[in-house]
Amino acid sequence: MATVIQDAIMLLGDSITQFAFASEGYATRLADAYIRKMDVVNRGFSGYNTEWMLSIFEQCFATKRDVDLGLAQKVRILVIWLGANDATLPHSGHHVPLVRYKANLASLIRAVREPSSPRYSPDTAVVLLTPPPVEPERWARELAVLTETPLALPDRDFDQAKAYAQAACEVGVREGVPVVDVWTKMWEAAGRDRARVGQFLSDGLHLNAEGYRIVYESLIATIAKEYPQYHYDNLQTAFVE
Repeated sequence: MATVIQDAIMLLGDSITQFAFASEGYATRLADAYIRKMDVVNRGFSGYNTEWMLSIFEQCFATKRDVDLGLAQKVRILVIWLGANDATLPHSGHHVPLVRYKANLASLIRAVREPSSPRYSPDTAVVLLTPPPVEPERWARELAVLTETPLALPDRDFDQAKAYAQAACEVGVREGVPVVDVWTKMWEAAGRDRARVGQFLSDGLHLNAEGYRIVYESLIATIAKEYPQYHYDNLQTAFVE
């Protein structure tokens, strides 16, 4: 077992987070920026929505008691990036209704912010990320190839993804948590042109290097503005150099 020598950044999400340790992923860039300052813990689970994440959150985020006893790392930054699967169309097994999605995000935030929670962590800075834009038809084609099944109707919708992104922003305002609006940042970078959104996606759903670059740079800018004490430039390295 590795000893606890430094605090952590925890990335909580779905496959877009799970894949973020690829060579150009945003988790990889975070790990490099925070080397010897904070560990980057990837808790991305392919296919997960907010409902499923709530069911396993207690296995991902340590209790205050365990952290105080030195049995677990203190999470200084918790990045919550969920919604891509919640926003699937109702016929999908991953769909979570919009009202329930917002409630679930709030529950995840409150699990670390409410003093009555066993996972209360007042020193944890929470950041919400919105789901990105999607290319429904392109993803449907990719999914058919991956699963070796006939091409089916898309299980995603461009405007529905936008609605879930807006909902995440609303939760952030209500809960007092900064939000990186990934959907809007990619939409603006694409010149507000649906035909150009694909330049940031590897398969119509997941991000490529350019998409992850936008996420990384936007997240770092948010940390610098909202939680400057946790920006890598303001942290000491572990052990003497």
